[in-house]
Amino acid sequence: MKRTVYTVLALMLLLVPSAVFGQITLKLAHLNPQQPYDVASAAMAAVFKSEVESKSNGQIKVELYPNGVLGKEAETLVQVKSGVVQSFISSSGGMAQFYPLIDVTNMPFAFSSYNVGYKVYDGDFGKELAADIEKKAGFHVLGFGESGGFFAITNSKKPIKSPADMKGIKLRTMALPLHQAIVKALGASPTTIAWAEVYTSLQTGVVDGQMNPISIIVMAKFQEVQKYITLTNHLYAPYVWVINPKFYNSLSDELKNVVDDAARTAIVAGRGLSRIIDSTEKGLPTLAEKLQVYVPTKAEMKLFRDATVPAAREFMLSQYKDEGKIWVDKFFDAIDKAEKELGY
Repeated sequence: MKRTVYTVLALMLLLVPSAVFGQITLKLAHLNPQQPYDVASAAMAAVFKSEVESKSNGQIKVELYPNGVLGKEAETLVQVKSGVVQSFISSSGGMAQFYPLIDVTNMPFAFSSYNVGYKVYDGDFGKELAADIEKKAGFHVLGFGESGGFFAITNSKKPIKSPADMKGIKLRTMALPLHQAIVKALGASPTTIAWAEVYTSLQTGVVDGQMNPISIIVMAKFQEVQKYITLTNHLYAPYVWVINPKFYNSLSDELKNVVDDAARTAIVAGRGLSRIIDSTEKGLPTLAEKLQVYVPTKAEMKLFRDATVPAAREFMLSQYKDEGKIWVDKFFDAIDKAEKELGY
């Protein structure tokens, strides 16, 4: 009931004109609590607001709508499309409903380090992907942000040490067909559940487990409703930060530069926060107080890779045909290039 009231109030606020007395209002939404010291998307939102308002000399006012108060991801993205909301930090799962080829960013075991991921998404591949999203889905992309880091698997049933242990596990996934294909390849049963309903679904046994970065697991307090965590590091999925193209193009070149630069700075801040959480007592030590932690051996990690990588490539080919092959090739070419530039 309380959430419904908040949603109604938030939607009423959206009816206020976006420019009052010459000041431009930019409404930015994201799904998580506005806790910038604990949540990457909140850090991004806070830094973006500060940078835009100060660098525009008050010409742009940024209003934040955190915690999914405007609705689920698809609903909020529709609001961005219509211009009711100007910007949204979307998960790749949310974007998949409008741009299915975002699946390419979820190829398993693709990245050897975070720095490789940063170079790929900030470089030519990210720019080309952003242009394709705008062309086919109608969103201007401000950048690919930090969604929390490498994924781990949690569950309430048993320790998972290899793909054989995944049999019989009902695992929550985002609305990403490739995530579902990966989970099936591991032998588990994928179940799509909206982010706002994941905690309750884990608590009530609708699903047995889920997969997310450590910082997201801590933020969502999944350790309260799970027993085991396996550090597979199998995925690194970015946030897709979008803005309404008509709104963006209505800005002067100077203000566009302010928005672009603020988004770049905010993305760096989000990445930094996630690495801090991963490296301090806020991360794994917090989870280890409640969860049994398992780090797979080199041989066990090979089993996870062997089960998922061929299945993911086959899925991209069968699902998206030639276009899927083209984007997978571009993705791995960009990774190879980044690794060479970094001396890996």
